[in-house]
Amino acid sequence: MGQWVGKRTAVVGLGVTNTALIRYLAKQGARISVRDRKTPDQLAGEREAFADLRLDWQLGSGYLDGLLDYDAVFLSPGVPKTLPALEVLQGRVLVLSEIALVLELARAPVLGITGSSGKTTTTCLSAEMLRTSGIETHVGGNIGSPLIEEIEQIPSAARVLLELSSFQLEHLTQSPWGALVTNISENHLDIHGTMKRYIDAKKRIYRFQSQDGFAVFNADDAVTRAMTYECPSRVSVFSTQHPVDDGAFLSGREFVLVDTSGAAQVIGSREKTKLLGDHNVENILAAALFAYRGGAHFDAIAKTIREFCGVKHRLEWIANREGVDYYNDSIATSPARAAAGIRAFERPVILIAGGYDKQLSFEEFGVIVNRQTDHVILLGAAAEKIEEAVRRAAHGSPKPGIHRVDDLAEAVSAAKRIALQNMVVLFSPACASFDMFPNFEVRGDTFRELVLAN
Repeated sequence: MGQWVGKRTAVVGLGVTNTALIRYLAKQGARISVRDRKTPDQLAGEREAFADLRLDWQLGSGYLDGLLDYDAVFLSPGVPKTLPALEVLQGRVLVLSEIALVLELARAPVLGITGSSGKTTTTCLSAEMLRTSGIETHVGGNIGSPLIEEIEQIPSAARVLLELSSFQLEHLTQSPWGALVTNISENHLDIHGTMKRYIDAKKRIYRFQSQDGFAVFNADDAVTRAMTYECPSRVSVFSTQHPVDDGAFLSGREFVLVDTSGAAQVIGSREKTKLLGDHNVENILAAALFAYRGGAHFDAIAKTIREFCGVKHRLEWIANREGVDYYNDSIATSPARAAAGIRAFERPVILIAGGYDKQLSFEEFGVIVNRQTDHVILLGAAAEKIEEAVRRAAHGSPKPGIHRVDDLAEAVSAAKRIALQNMVVLFSPACASFDMFPNFEVRGDTFRELVLAN
């Protein structure tokens, strides 16, 4: 069965990835203790789903007790690693994750993508470019299904493509063969505490690479540009601002990719892509370069650029109602992402924003909202903080009308009442969903239902 036969393992946090991990470890003959801060009643359904396995359950307030007695502790990405009961494990107990095992067990080359924004769109673009090139590609990590139960059966000629969050990266001691960092801006400071800790987590995507690997960075981002000087593998960059000798760039309205001979080849144009916004120009360049380094062909890359329609919850067009276009950008859980969504439109924008406060600054976001929206409808725990930032940006006299509502249903009703023909109603929250919704997907689906309701 392998290295886990009879080993005492604790799996902390019963999320999607750890559900698959538990079944994998059970097949390997491990002795498993499931740990979660939720109570037995709250996890009744999950416990029933594992009725066929012999598991020890330690739930509720003492879920982190006794972890020093285990051979290995597997942490869910959402579990704060700074908890004292987890920090004491360092150097004393093997601390792992589903992603760590995927990297260890993969026979196929692994490609990893991280960044503060653009990860999912770039991952989906890259996957489509590889598949259109005839390369079997399996997507996992922060999107798709956990790969742990199938990773050992994926053939060496395939590619494993992982979208990786800072939480998934922060304790890794192995990097993927190919690494991409899209950009870095403030995010998840409520968990990481400081930008340095957040950036250090992101760096693990390339930190342990060898010279045989490769990495792609955003040349227009100061933080990722600095990463190019410390990366141990082959480095390529992409830029929307200037040509590059080894990478991809925007030339006028054309996407250009430098091939292995050093020749620059046009692979598409802004007029012939279906993705909105300057941020998606960056995503296209990043994906094209990354997929090419991973084995994709030029014609497949160009075809994907022309035909890719986008990803759900990411500037997703919902409907036109009485001449007004409604867009769902629920993935925008930070001010930087929401600002990129606003910039994607040249028409008047009614912005719906607000939600759980991740302790990020809204100062620059306030400037964008004040400059580029006609109305802003605010809800959730961070509503007051956003309104104050907008008012400061306007020195007390904001350009947009500011409206406060209690929930998303009221926000959509207000938007429908305010909107005029040729306007855009953009749901780009700039915040996490946790004060009102379990995740951004449920939040975005709720917005869609509200817009489409008669």
